[in-house]
Amino acid sequence: MAKTGGRAARSTAAPALGPLDFALDRGSPVPLYHQLAQQLEAAIERGVLAPGNLLGNEVDLSVRLGLSRPTVRQAIQSLVDKGLLVRRRGVGTQVVHSQVRRPLELSSLYDDLEAAGQGPATEVVRNELVPASCDVAAALGVPEGGEVTVLDRLRRTHGRPVALLRNYLPASLPAFDTTRLEATGLYRMLRSAGITLHSARQTVGARAATAQEASRLDEQQGAALLTMQRTAYDDTGSPVEYGTHIYRASLYTFDFQLLVRP
Repeated sequence: MAKTGGRAARSTAAPALGPLDFALDRGSPVPLYHQLAQQLEAAIERGVLAPGNLLGNEVDLSVRLGLSRPTVRQAIQSLVDKGLLVRRRGVGTQVVHSQVRRPLELSSLYDDLEAAGQGPATEVVRNELVPASCDVAAALGVPEGGEVTVLDRLRRTHGRPVALLRNYLPASLPAFDTTRLEATGLYRMLRSAGITLHSARQTVGARAATAQEASRLDEQQGAALLTMQRTAYDDTGSPVEYGTHIYRASLYTFDFQLLVRP
């Protein structure tokens, strides 16, 4: 965060929104409050409504949108309950950070955040060769104690930490430049190196944050974290990446579709 000297006044007002343009179908059987809530949520997820934006109070919103105050109140309350909006006394209704939702498929967090307009940013904490532990060696199919590349990265969105990512790669792969890793996603760099990602085996779990993890992720010690272990394979069936990641459960979910087996 930039710091300035002196006692010059600094504005702390949250940015207000310009004209709201939501298409509400008054002839639809879907209640107007639900239509408004859905469109507000979609705008937040796409980044059209950014964290910190003010929606104004219920009276202002009802006038701007041509809706009754109870309708606006119900729509806002549904998003307050989801943690997407917050009511602030004397300020109005404000957009807060949306939860990261990822499809359960072979994709990178960076690409998913960028596609959702979440403004991903990466800090590379570690990028070096290390001896492979038993687990890493088994996942990557290399000798135990043999050299592998380890990458530790802190991923942020809208300036807030959302995940700690640790990835191991075979030393036979090209070296990955730290500057490029902070500007793009690992899977993009693998693809640009001529590697075709084909499939992965992934395990999702949960546990409490350690003191060190909580400090890095801006959480309380013992807060719930989602965990993910993944081994990714190229189109020849060779393992090219083994990741052990942790995510803030308060800001992160996996989305997936379940089908009935015929």
